[in-house]
Amino acid sequence: MNRSFRLLHGLKILLLITLFLAVAGYVTMRLWNWLLPDLFNLPLISIWQALGLLVLSRILFGGWGGRGHRAGWARKRRQWKQQMETRLECLTPEEKEKFRQKMEGVCTGPAWMRRRSPEVE
Repeated sequence: MNRSFRLLHGLKILLLITLFLAVAGYVTMRLWNWLLPDLFNLPLISIWQALGLLVLSRILFGGWGGRGHRAGWARKRRQWKQQMETRLECLTPEEKEKFRQKMEGVCTGPAWMRRRSPEVE
C-alpha cells in the first residue's frame, strides 16, 4: 500500500506540473498572439514556441526563483556582522579606538555619511 501511495502521489505531482506548464504556455501564446503581431508586425507563435520563450526568459532573467539571491545575501551579511561583533568584543578599549581611527581613514566619503562615535554626541 505504501508503494502504490507513493506512485499515485508522484503521478499527481507530475500531472500538476504538466498542467501548470500547459497553462503557462497557453497564456504566453495567447498574449503574444494578441499583442505583438498587431503592434510590431511579428508572426503568430505556437504553444511550443511560447514554452521555449518561457524557458529562454528563465535563462536570461532568472525568474521563478522567489527570494533566493536576496535572502542569501541578507544571511551572509548577518553572519559577517556577527563575526565582526565577536572579534570586536575581544579587543581592549585602546584597541577598539585604534581600530575605529583606522577605519575612519579607510572609509572615505562626506562627513554627514560617517558614523559618529558615542563619545562625540
